[in-house]
Amino acid sequence: MAGLILAGHKLPCWGSEALLQIAATIEGHPDNVAPVIYGGIQLGLHTGKRWMTERIPTPPGMQFVMFIPNFIGKTSDARAALDGPISREDAYFNINRMAWLISALSTGNFENLKTATEDRLHQPQRAKALYPYLDAMRAAATDAGASACYLSGAGPTVMALTSGAAGDIFTQREKERTDVAVARAMMRVAKEQGIQGKSIVTQITHEGAHVVRVEPPFSEDEGIIFKGGI
Repeated sequence: MAGLILAGHKLPCWGSEALLQIAATIEGHPDNVAPVIYGGIQLGLHTGKRWMTERIPTPPGMQFVMFIPNFIGKTSDARAALDGPISREDAYFNINRMAWLISALSTGNFENLKTATEDRLHQPQRAKALYPYLDAMRAAATDAGASACYLSGAGPTVMALTSGAAGDIFTQREKERTDVAVARAMMRVAKEQGIQGKSIVTQITHEGAHVVRVEPPFSEDEGIIFKGGI
């Protein structure tokens, strides 16, 4: 986006989303680039002709507690752990959970998130081959009050979902929040397993890539100022 701005170049948006096509084609999927471009939680697919994404509604007050190990997980190793056939039963299990997850997020049903993040196609295999701390950390997080806990992408980061009573986490009473307890529980498991890392508590940003400041300003109309003074 910075390159587009500096070059003064425009790309088609509605109906083609050219920036998404370029980025997703380079990476091979829209899993990361779509949220970066558009913000929020994105559901993406390829129609056979082009990439498409849509934002999934998310409940207010949802917080993300990440444990990030101080080592890097290689994508090649994570993919190698998945070698082998997939049974019809396991495929059905995951498709069912995906539908349940979208429903839970869209309706704000935090109680359904734990079941919705169950998996048979990658978490058990990667836990066994690469991340022996995963199962214990997921259990500790949910025991501490997390609505759900799962392997973030191909790992090694582990993500937990928590919620407060209402509003921003800094306007809530401490007893309404579970994020700190969940983060401590995840760190405790990491210490027991001899894994060094850090925990980060954050929230979804609904604003994707955007221009923060530009000189000279875009607006040529006197008295009209865009957000950020652009």
